[in-house]
Amino acid sequence: MELKKNPKADLEKRRGLYLEIGLVVILAAALMALEVKSYDKEEKEQFVREASEEQEEIIIQTQQDELPPPPPPEQPEVTTEFEVVEDDKEITNELVVDAEVKEETKNIEITPVVVEEEEEEEEQQIFTVVENDPEFPGGMDALYKYLAQNIKYPQLARDNNITGRVYVTFVVERDGSITGCRVLRDIGGGCGQEAIRVVKSMPKWTPGKQRGKAVRVQFNLPVNFNLQ
Repeated sequence: MELKKNPKADLEKRRGLYLEIGLVVILAAALMALEVKSYDKEEKEQFVREASEEQEEIIIQTQQDELPPPPPPEQPEVTTEFEVVEDDKEITNELVVDAEVKEETKNIEITPVVVEEEEEEEEQQIFTVVENDPEFPGGMDALYKYLAQNIKYPQLARDNNITGRVYVTFVVERDGSITGCRVLRDIGGGCGQEAIRVVKSMPKWTPGKQRGKAVRVQFNLPVNFNLQ
């Protein structure tokens, strides 16, 4: 029995179409392969470049750290030379000069420095309380007797019947003399001036002492004015 082909199933008519489709597929595959390979190549080149740059930086840093320290400066060699001389030869050197200097220094007299500032301050200082108080010649009884005999009652105070007590302060110096006399409290009528006059005319006192040494002492004295 003879087989007959269906005209619709005849592939010879569509050979050209299938050939074109195949070429298009092959070309597309080739292009895709080229793109993938170039991308991988670019990534590899970029990775290799970055790795090489990092290695160069690390190498430079290690080279700086591994630099050897500078050598120490050379010290001059100290050599001692000895000279052999005969027994009869006289030896002169710098020791003789040193000996002469030492002999000169023996004759230098060292004078101690005397500090007089403290003594001057003590001389100028005025004490109010001391170990030994200054004293009028003969004691306090002699002082009151002296005041009673030498005070002249001011006429103004007598006329105005002024009585009371005048306080006078003064300094008994280291030699017993009286300085710095002034009135602390006055009652008027010329009584303060009369008290100052009598105090300044007093004889020298026995000076006050502090640690066995005469010092300046401030002394306050009351002077009574009473009408009889």
